[in-house]
Amino acid sequence: MRPLPVLKPECSDCAALCCMALPFDAGPDFAQDKPALHPCRYLEGHACSIHDRLNAAGYGGCARFDCLGAGQRVMAEVFPGADWRADPALRAPLAEALASLRAIHAALELLGAARALPLAGAQAAEHAALMALFHPNVPWTRDTLARFDQAAARARLRRFLEGLRPLV
Repeated sequence: MRPLPVLKPECSDCAALCCMALPFDAGPDFAQDKPALHPCRYLEGHACSIHDRLNAAGYGGCARFDCLGAGQRVMAEVFPGADWRADPALRAPLAEALASLRAIHAALELLGAARALPLAGAQAAEHAALMALFHPNVPWTRDTLARFDQAAARARLRRFLEGLRPLV
């Protein structure tokens, strides 16, 4: 099995995908509206010009958002060399890949926590099967992400986690 991905964001290895892909509405967490697939007005290149004062500027939602390392993985593994600024047609596919990989990383985070429990027998086997499902031996691509049945995988993960209640 290949090494597990880092489940922490490394913004310098990303292309500000969250700052482009995600929408937000003006309110307590965001000082203004921003539609999906449009860069934030504070984005300069692939860096936030107010990152050091997000909370004070009214963007606490940005300060709290965690892509779980999906952003840098999209850029390195799924769309290497892609530039959504040079090719705006890439915005939607990049946003879809970010959402898919973030959900996959959230599942891997839960499975990592489950690994600390005394799993045995069928639970250990299902844990291994879920790890292989959410972290296959080959890198994710646009095609494999598009074919990945997120709903079925999440339902299977949910059933597994519910079965762990007696161990917690």
